[in-house]
Amino acid sequence: MLEISEEEFEQLVEDALASIPDEFARAIENVGVFVEDESPEDDPELFGLYEGVPLTERGWGYAGVQPDRITIYRLPILRAAWSREEAVDEVAKTVVHEVGHYFGMSDERLHELGY
Repeated sequence: MLEISEEEFEQLVEDALASIPDEFARAIENVGVFVEDESPEDDPELFGLYEGVPLTERGWGYAGVQPDRITIYRLPILRAAWSREEAVDEVAKTVVHEVGHYFGMSDERLHELGY
């Protein structure tokens, strides 16, 4: 398994978030982004997870809710990567994929776009 410290991995996630185009980044609000080692789900290969209400599903009654949550899972990404560059690329893809869910994009559409 590729070795990248927790601190360095968190920096990769921050870098990926910083690379999101401004017009999208400005529209993201009330979302926490977290890094955890493993998914609590029964899917040890899960790289990331979006939990919340996508923008496209928010109606007039959407108020007073807890922040949405994006979690990036460090160890599955490091197990899948053969090099640091591959890990950096996978972190960036995973972050964009989960942010895409926030904007209401389906898994199918995100995969079509390469995320």
